[in-house]
Amino acid sequence: MSATAQTPAHCEYFKVRYRDTDAQGHLYFANYLVFADEAAGTYMSSLGFDWSDPAGTPCLVFTVNINIDYLDECRIEDTVRAEVGYSRLGNSSAQLDFALYNDACGTALARGHIHQVFVDRESRRSTPIPAALRAAILARQPTLADA
Repeated sequence: MSATAQTPAHCEYFKVRYRDTDAQGHLYFANYLVFADEAAGTYMSSLGFDWSDPAGTPCLVFTVNINIDYLDECRIEDTVRAEVGYSRLGNSSAQLDFALYNDACGTALARGHIHQVFVDRESRRSTPIPAALRAAILARQPTLADA
């Protein structure tokens, strides 16, 4: 989560499976992003934006940039806690922060940001964040209204 976030807006847990690891026996670097993205998608769904059915959403959401800092490693059978929450809402874009932790010991594994742009499905141009989604985010994360 961002340095200013007090508590995560949403949290998911992932068990590191053998197929998630690399030749050194730790979580493959790209899978940190998979865990963060899955937690982000579940958070958006909990807000009423069912990204799993793009035809039924008011717009599309494109990830245009991801930043990640790797802080520590985890291994097979570890449980990763993924915390996500928005840190910035623009007109047609948003920044979603994430942090991954080893749930057993609390060690921070990675932190980063996912930059999203909300896009009209026909024109493929940016469009305002849907009002219902913005309201749901602000209801869950009221401090964003002050930003």
